[in-house]
Amino acid sequence: MYFTLYKDAFAQWRWNLKAANHHIVADSAESYHNKSDAISGINLVRGTSGSTPIYE
Repeated sequence: MYFTLYKDAFAQWRWNLKAANHHIVADSAESYHNKSDAISGINLVRGTSGSTPIYE
């Protein structure tokens, strides 16, 4: 899996997470004015682990 970081049509930063088959499995769902904020969002997703709860 890998992240892509890009600017959208409104020149704001977004990211998505792609599987090995290049299909998107997660995205930022919001845009960021600053690239550093988008990277912080990526790092939040990277930091999740098996201890992250799952709610139904």
